[in-house]
Amino acid sequence: MESLIFHPKVVHLPIALGVLMPLIAASLALAWWRSFLPKRAWLVAVALQTMLVLSGFVAMRTGEAEEGKVEPIVGESVLEAHEEAAEAFVWTSAAVLLLFVGAAILRREGASLALAVAATIGTLVVFGLGYRTGEAGGSLVYEHGAASAYTSPGEGSPAPAYRGDHEDHD
Repeated sequence: MESLIFHPKVVHLPIALGVLMPLIAASLALAWWRSFLPKRAWLVAVALQTMLVLSGFVAMRTGEAEEGKVEPIVGESVLEAHEEAAEAFVWTSAAVLLLFVGAAILRREGASLALAVAATIGTLVVFGLGYRTGEAGGSLVYEHGAASAYTSPGEGSPAPAYRGDHEDHD
């Protein structure tokens, strides 16, 4: 693997955060609303959503850097579908981050909590877009052979399956 930051190494953080943020945001919003935690606890959600957005942009950049190596193997249309899904995921994550920040900085408690609820709902949309992005990326690797762009001939080939219809001989 010749590049220091290789796309598959960085995509897991934004996808994992995309899965976790609905749970984290809902828990923090509920704890804030019920006065179990102070409003400033929402800053944890802001920080994690910021990490999602930043790592998503890094993942997009590394994906763009690897595009030329993978496209000849998988084809433009399949790669484009993954790229468009990733862009929707990251840009929607950024828009949802604005809701998170708004909830954190608004002084009126009711308006702040309303934005926190909207941000939490937004994380569900981001989750769906992240799923679509990951599914498209997995399809590139497992159905279209994108990983073969980084292996020597024969190195990325799967081992023959054991069929069980022959005897082992010593």
